Amino acid sequence: MTTTREISARLDQPRELRRTLLPRRLYYDPESFGRVSEQIARFLGTARFIVYMTVFVAVWLVWNVAAPVPLRFDPYPFIFLTLMLSLQASYAAPLILLAQNRQDDRDRVQYEQDRSRNERSIADTEYLTREIAGLRVALSEVATRDFLRSELQQMLREMDAKKPVP
Repeated sequence: MTTTREISARLDQPRELRRTLLPRRLYYDPESFGRVSEQIARFLGTARFIVYMTVFVAVWLVWNVAAPVPLRFDPYPFIFLTLMLSLQASYAAPLILLAQNRQDDRDRVQYEQDRSRNERSIADTEYLTREIAGLRVALSEVATRDFLRSELQQMLREMDAKKPVP
């Protein structure tokens, strides 16, 4: 009799499906989520974001310092502002890391493609080098025009030397 542990340890059979806490209907597309995270990370790394955030914090501070007391919603220690900035940072950091991981994956794929293209290029270069070397060897055995001229001139001289004088 085989136990569950023995069955799950076998590599030639698929694992049994596990039940998850979340139903399947809450599925999200990781690729779409990754694209959105890259767009957010790209925006977070711009001067525009820094300007917007600076204006937001400045307006928040001015409102809660200069507004009439009943209209102030976050008095001096600005605890709510701190909470909002912490919340923004807690979401920004993982999104930036996700975007960096996706960029690393793309860079890795690009590196592999460059490497394989480089290997093909080296193989093509070696093939062409062998072909050129073969052509040089073949051409060294072919009579050149200058060689033929010199041979013909030598034969003419020999024939002139053997020709009887009248």
